Amino acid sequence: MQYYVSPFNKETKLKFPKKITIYDTTLRDGEQTPDVCLNPEEKLEIAKKLDELKIHQIEAGFPIVSNQERKAVKTIANEGLNAQIISLARTKREDIDRALDCDVDGVITFMATSDLHLEHKLHLSREQALNVCMNSIEYAKDHGLFVAFSAEDATRTDLDYLKRIYKKAEDFGADRVHIADTVGSISPQGMDFLVKELKKNLNIDIAMHCHNDFGMALSNSISGLLAGGSAVSTTINGIGERAGNTSLEELIMALRIIYGIDLGFKIKHIQELSKTVEKYTKLPVHNNKPIVGRNIFRHESGIHVDAVIEEPLTYEPFLPEMVGQKRQLVLGKHSGCRAVKAKLDQCGVEVTKDELCKIVEEVKKNREEGTYIDDEVFNHIVKTVRGPFDI
Repeated sequence: MQYYVSPFNKETKLKFPKKITIYDTTLRDGEQTPDVCLNPEEKLEIAKKLDELKIHQIEAGFPIVSNQERKAVKTIANEGLNAQIISLARTKREDIDRALDCDVDGVITFMATSDLHLEHKLHLSREQALNVCMNSIEYAKDHGLFVAFSAEDATRTDLDYLKRIYKKAEDFGADRVHIADTVGSISPQGMDFLVKELKKNLNIDIAMHCHNDFGMALSNSISGLLAGGSAVSTTINGIGERAGNTSLEELIMALRIIYGIDLGFKIKHIQELSKTVEKYTKLPVHNNKPIVGRNIFRHESGIHVDAVIEEPLTYEPFLPEMVGQKRQLVLGKHSGCRAVKAKLDQCGVEVTKDELCKIVEEVKKNREEGTYIDDEVFNHIVKTVRGPFDI
């Protein structure tokens, strides 16, 4: 077995859409994380690794931002990747033209729709905002682009107005509309309600672009899919503004392992992709980050280690090799004889039962005194107990 999850998952009757699109925005929203700036070469390498994963769409950037950004998007668009390459554009003709210059397959054009944003950021009426949006959608479609319209702050927008602007976008040829949960303020139940309400009026795809301010971006994305949405925006390692976005690796693995929805991604590349983004963004992945964190397949507790040695799935819901990770048995305060014996076996060192007990005691003592038990420390402990030996 490669994984083993709760059998109760299958007891709930759930209906996911037949086709789910994952579009990754690491190179756009992810780069909007404060202090992150990716150069064109770094962006291209990340895009190529996303393509190895078999991602459906890559949001390569926001071309109007700078000449370097335009260069990066254009380079990615002309790399011959299998993924569809899209870019962000304001509801302005010059933004669409800049995207066209980059040879992208499509654009996500956006406009804030909540009264809060219209009044305090854009200083536009609802009617003015609506008309501006439609002009940009029509212009992009006339030039043969895939067009998604994103309502910024959609989850705090008046429902009737949101329905109206999305329907108008559909009428003007938009291929997809995006629910932007801009400050992560909706609940999974609220997302379920919203998507179902929108489905009553719309005949085009609905996507969820969720932020993680309350730690619910993944749940909101899945809730949106179950309610009838068909696309989700993600970032690698869940990076992005403030608390970040829906994590690509968490969404892929939750759908595949928990819900049994295999989208065909080459998940063995997940860890490498995560490390690449961590390297270039200089944003350390938390040790306990789901799927890709350093501690996800590391075990120290004696009781756990004993079981993992016999059957890894006792304390792992899936095997680490699935996502390019490796299991590691860590020696420390909570280690028992079996974990230390396993480490000794790796080193090819035989000890007596008394020596083993003394080594375990020394391991615990050293760790409680603040010393990490790496190979050098462990070897020193063993030599102290039983004398010199060759590994």
